Amino acid sequence: MSAVRRALEFLVTRALRSRLGIALVIAVVVFGIIGAARLVAGAGDPTTGLSNRPNQPITTVEPHEGDDGAIATGPPASPVTRPGARTPEQTADRFVTAWLGRPGVTADQWHEGLRPLSTPALTEKLAGAEPASVPAEQVTGAVTLRPRTATFVEALVPLDTGRLRLELVAPDGEWLVDAVDWEQA
Repeated sequence: MSAVRRALEFLVTRALRSRLGIALVIAVVVFGIIGAARLVAGAGDPTTGLSNRPNQPITTVEPHEGDDGAIATGPPASPVTRPGARTPEQTADRFVTAWLGRPGVTADQWHEGLRPLSTPALTEKLAGAEPASVPAEQVTGAVTLRPRTATFVEALVPLDTGRLRLELVAPDGEWLVDAVDWEQA
């Protein structure tokens, strides 16, 4: 009994008071819990689980139900313009002319030329822009419109050094430029 007593005394006074001893006790407890859980759960079916690949594709839609893509909406509606107001093409042409500016135009004159053709949001975004930062000098082709809805149109304008993409909106029938994007050639 003295050997058992010395072993217990060693565990209590030295081994369990060290970090290594505490880590060993925690590991024994964790593995004991895992082993007990496996004994209680019983043997599992080896054919189930993530290790086996399915023998058919996994689908979330009935494959014979037809196309599950976007609903076909047909061609976009034609742009609607209030009587007497500028068309999207006219607004885009005037905006591009003002955007390109002319030699010697000041920043204030440039902003004043863009303001009546722009939404308040775009006017605010362009507040710090300078006419010298415009990367083109002249239009090289006609404006191409891509109607998206009756009140939203995308206009593409070819320029000498790239292409200008404008987004025009007309919530009340008057077309204004809402976004400007430059695509370099």
